[in-house]
Amino acid sequence: MPFTAKDNFETRGVVTTIGVPERAGTVPPADATAVARLRAAGGILLGKTNCPPWGGGLETDNPLDGRTDNPYDRSRTPGGSSGGEAAAVAAALSPCGLGTDSGGSLRVPAHFCGVATLKPTNGLIPVTGVLDDDGPIGALSDPRTQPGPIARSVADLTLLLRVAVHTGAGSPGPTPETTATVTAAAEALASAGAAVEEARPPGDGHALTVEVWRSYGPGVSSQELYRLRRRWDRYRAELGAWMASWDAILTPVYDRPAPPHGATETPGLRDAIRWTTPWSLTGWPCTVVRCGTSPDGLPIGVQVIAPPWRDDLALALAAHLETILGGWHPPPR
Repeated sequence: MPFTAKDNFETRGVVTTIGVPERAGTVPPADATAVARLRAAGGILLGKTNCPPWGGGLETDNPLDGRTDNPYDRSRTPGGSSGGEAAAVAAALSPCGLGTDSGGSLRVPAHFCGVATLKPTNGLIPVTGVLDDDGPIGALSDPRTQPGPIARSVADLTLLLRVAVHTGAGSPGPTPETTATVTAAAEALASAGAAVEEARPPGDGHALTVEVWRSYGPGVSSQELYRLRRRWDRYRAELGAWMASWDAILTPVYDRPAPPHGATETPGLRDAIRWTTPWSLTGWPCTVVRCGTSPDGLPIGVQVIAPPWRDDLALALAAHLETILGGWHPPPR
């Protein structure tokens, strides 16, 4: 099986730049664990895919390799930071590949490019050999970051479940076509026998995520960091108690389909990743699968969140939605 890998995975004998000129000639001596496991299973590495500088950000553009376009509309972004991987898979340049996700870096590109992905339960796939601006990351240095696969489809499975649906009604909120797509996904699961109800998770995981991001910068004391971690623990416990009533959750991935290049950093869209960031704090598995199309032909994905270590459940739900609502289909020529 041929595959590609985001350029923040170390690859033996293949240059790994992480999108920065100072690493243009860096060739690692060994594979990241996830890459090594795929090769050991017979996988053939086709090449590396583009990412923002140092592997993080919502725009896949860097001074070394330039900008990646969305294959459905080249004036629009594929998202980030696994945008090169999502664009390559969506355009059928690669059958599947590896990316990483800290706050939505697999899920947002999958939504923008109309492909499927899984952000696995924290710890399911080792992060050994995944790089950022400080070098190799670790399970304790940033527990939000997880490697995960991107592909055009998920396996076909059936199931009966109790599912919460969160569409964020109100203003500001998702575009009408985004809300309609999540509603259609909920109706598809209800038709299969699931008990589906609208429910809003507790707390504000995105605001807490913003504080976590700030804690990476200078001027944060150890006591402030300790208190932030305690609040993070309480948030995880609160969501875990709420999740006891549900088998899975359906939400949007982003407030709208893929915006033009550069728009993700504007004030109106900077916080539109609030649908993905809370679940990175919990470490729960999340899938994204295309379930709709905007009036101008852009993919619209739906996020499926399952309890920890129920990656199989998140994939099964996504597979059923893909079967009913169509999943990936080729971008225009």
